[in-house]
Amino acid sequence: MQEPEEKKIALELLETEQAYVNRLHLLDQIFYTELMKEAKNGKTVPEEVVKMIFSNISSIYQFHAKFFLPELQKRMEDWSCNPRIGDVIQKLAPFLKMYGEYVKNFDKAMELITVWSEKSPPFQELIADIQKRKVCANLTLQHHMLEPVQRIPRYELLLKDYVRKLPPQSLDRDDAEKALEMIFMVAKHSNAAIAEMERLQNLWVVYQRLGLEDDIVDPSNELIKEGPIQKISTRNNSTSEKYLFLFNNMLLYCVPKVIQVGAEFQVHLRIDVDGMKVRELNDTQFPHTFLVSGKQRTLELQAR
Repeated sequence: MQEPEEKKIALELLETEQAYVNRLHLLDQIFYTELMKEAKNGKTVPEEVVKMIFSNISSIYQFHAKFFLPELQKRMEDWSCNPRIGDVIQKLAPFLKMYGEYVKNFDKAMELITVWSEKSPPFQELIADIQKRKVCANLTLQHHMLEPVQRIPRYELLLKDYVRKLPPQSLDRDDAEKALEMIFMVAKHSNAAIAEMERLQNLWVVYQRLGLEDDIVDPSNELIKEGPIQKISTRNNSTSEKYLFLFNNMLLYCVPKVIQVGAEFQVHLRIDVDGMKVRELNDTQFPHTFLVSGKQRTLELQAR
């Protein structure tokens, strides 16, 4: 007799989970443990750096090796009398939130590996030595570290497939659909963590370009748009090049610096968005002009 489609997918989930636990073992028990040991001996890099690179990989490994994989194995052994996995995955889903921390830290971890490989030859040599081992299958540490980032989307795909292949009267339908919804929410949580990390990184770059004015630096700010603009001087009917940064709460009116050392711009004026008005002008001499008036000041500007 041919295996039902849903069982094939459940078996694929089990096989990929087994391979995934092996990968986590390599990251936590080999890379992390050995690099930590050398760091403690003061031979490679500070212990803090190793901890920052591997984030919460130990918790992720323990959870999958000691809880999820054994539960899945047990369920697949009993498949003939209990053909279902939805309930097991429902138990797994809340724990997947811990991936948020790992995913958020991922870019920083990659950067640290690069920086410290250049700074500390013994650190680079130890990584190269581990990478040569058979268990690494000719792949780099960075490649292995990408695996947890890709695991939740993989669960989502397999489970979608599983739900699709379930017979309408299957006893697992309700549980499997609920499990899929939970995994979907976790994936969203993980993506939101990545988006938030990117937003903060972009914000930080903008603050550096502005020369970090203390009262402007606020992680809750959101950059909406930026770009060059012409300031119209009504006194002598001329224009001069300026630059605007529009945040959710303020408009920064800046002057590009001639000497590009450090900050790119100097903030000349800050207008609060609260109470600000924008009005288009019909000026034949200067097309595309508009007036920005706020509590602090009124500006006449010309767009491209």
